[in-house]
Amino acid sequence: MANEEDDPIIQEIDVFLARSLLEKLYLFQYPIRPASMTYDDVTHLSAKIKPKQQKVELEMAIDTLNPNYCRSKGEQIALNVDGTCTDETSTYSSKLMDKQTFCSSQAASNVSRYAAAVYKKGELHLTPLHGILQLRPSFTYLDKADAKHREREAANEGGDSSQDEAEDDVKQITVRFSRPETEQARQRRVQSYEFLQKRQAEEHWVHLHYYGLKDSRSEHERQYLFSQGHGLAENTELIKSPSEYLMMLMPPSVEEENDKPMAPSNVLSMAQLRTLPLADQIKILMKNVKVMPFANLMSLLGSGTDPTAVLRCVQQVALLVQGNWVVKSDVLYPKDTSSPHSGVPAEVLCRGRDFVMWKFTQDRWVVRKEVAAVTKLCPEDVKDFLEHMSVARINKGWEFMLPYDEDFVKKHPDIVQRQQMLWMGIQAKLEKVYNLLKEHLTPKKQEAQSAHPLLVSGEQRVNMAKAKVKQNYGQLEKELQKQKAEMKSNDTSAKTDVPNIRIKEEPVGVEEPMDTSAHSEGLNNGLVNGLHPAQGPTDPLNGHLPGGCIDRVAQELKAFVSSTFKKQFVLTLSELKRLFNLHLASLPPGHTLFSGISDKMLQDMVLDTGCKQILVPFPPQTAASPDELKVYALWEAGDTYDQHRQVLLEIFSKNYRVRRNVIQNQLSQECGEDLNKQEVDRVLK
Repeated sequence: MANEEDDPIIQEIDVFLARSLLEKLYLFQYPIRPASMTYDDVTHLSAKIKPKQQKVELEMAIDTLNPNYCRSKGEQIALNVDGTCTDETSTYSSKLMDKQTFCSSQAASNVSRYAAAVYKKGELHLTPLHGILQLRPSFTYLDKADAKHREREAANEGGDSSQDEAEDDVKQITVRFSRPETEQARQRRVQSYEFLQKRQAEEHWVHLHYYGLKDSRSEHERQYLFSQGHGLAENTELIKSPSEYLMMLMPPSVEEENDKPMAPSNVLSMAQLRTLPLADQIKILMKNVKVMPFANLMSLLGSGTDPTAVLRCVQQVALLVQGNWVVKSDVLYPKDTSSPHSGVPAEVLCRGRDFVMWKFTQDRWVVRKEVAAVTKLCPEDVKDFLEHMSVARINKGWEFMLPYDEDFVKKHPDIVQRQQMLWMGIQAKLEKVYNLLKEHLTPKKQEAQSAHPLLVSGEQRVNMAKAKVKQNYGQLEKELQKQKAEMKSNDTSAKTDVPNIRIKEEPVGVEEPMDTSAHSEGLNNGLVNGLHPAQGPTDPLNGHLPGGCIDRVAQELKAFVSSTFKKQFVLTLSELKRLFNLHLASLPPGHTLFSGISDKMLQDMVLDTGCKQILVPFPPQTAASPDELKVYALWEAGDTYDQHRQVLLEIFSKNYRVRRNVIQNQLSQECGEDLNKQEVDRVLK
């Protein structure tokens, strides 16, 4: 109240809306000119406009007698543009730059908020503007000067050439036939910058006549800026309620929305999304995310959303797979659409994707070839289905991307039961369409469970072998006693060579066998722990190798280790075991190395061949396996680089990452000689 008393109303002014120049009035913004040159000094020679583009071009005379005008500069510009000769095509006929061209550009795309106001006798008359144009100097005369300069240079270079030489100059012409233009190509051409420039250039100029400020025609047109009638019928737009009047003064901005770049189709605005109905929100979210747990869906919908209403809506656009919601196929592939890859109609795509979803209700893993064989769809379509809801795993297949949601299944058993009934109906339809066999209908959970024990550690394999030995030991002993009794009862068979009876037992020692399961899967050669499945060990007696056989195994193993380290120099235990499995795969069945080589035997043989273990200080957060952290190196190879190699290995025993210049300096200090770049590279390699 105090502020209102300090700021009293001095005068009330009536506001009138003039309509005579509606959609005809433009505001021209001229560039700033020197104070000594007013607009009275400038004469408009010509004006022209392109109405559709709202583009204006004005040609104004320059006062060459003004003291601020540089006459020598004006003459130089006219000479550069027109040359020495003057004719009708000359830009400056007076051999002096005596005029300037101005071209317009739109200052604002939306001028509905702007008006021209005239105040007269206590009344304010407003006329809405149809456009605001900014005038800027045009320098096309410089382009003419450059063109004439290039013409003169070309004439000088060409010299005097006869007409006969011009006629003899034959050029090869290539004739091309244009292909029929597709709709997409036509749209791209229409939206191109070159096409828009061409269309703008095709619009004809409309020449205008300019009237000065004090001209009688200008005085007449200026009267149209005043409202012609002061009655209420002429100004009904200004008789509004306060809220409507405020809306007229400050309408919602459409310009900002038009200027915003279009967001990608897969990007959502959460603010705009929450203005939609709940069913539309869930449909848009599921269509973009494709697979989502119920808890995540509730968090995206915001606080205060009724979970019961969400469950009711989500069942209309998604199906339950392993406790998670997956968007329905008909939402992604609406009716009357087709595949972007193969052109297959949406109905066929929906059936194929339903088959993939149904497979994931049976198992966490799906094989892409099996899906392609059943659905008969192209690989790109099948890949799209799988990428919607699963992740590819090397040498395993496609795994469902989200874990099983036990919380949702426990909290909503009625929803789970209803979804199971829906899946039973979908399964019945798929059986009729694809003629599914029993192998397709049977879930592979048992096969998956039986496949996991193949990936066991060495300690687990030893424990399994011990249990198997204890289980079979009693049965083997009974068979041996039975055979001995039969030999004693028969006199002729009493002289039989008892040592021929051999009992094959599993080794029960504590020594850990070498784990080669991971590598043998990659080789796919059936080798398990160094043994060939078709061939047993070299028939050891009671689980032990003869002394001569042990020596042969040691010799073969030593030869392999020596040759390997002479080629590689530095190896991890993991890499050495991989190379050993490759070596076993190349050997014939029944070789002595198939008798079984443990990790301890391999490491002992590495140390016996002159190699040393390098304790590299790897970082504690490394993801490498224990076998990858065990590094062995050949200490002495008998070449000229033994000393350099030993220095280098000692450097890496202190730090796992070293700069090259540090290595080069250390080698120079320890070896007492300066090594060049090639020698350092050879040592590092």
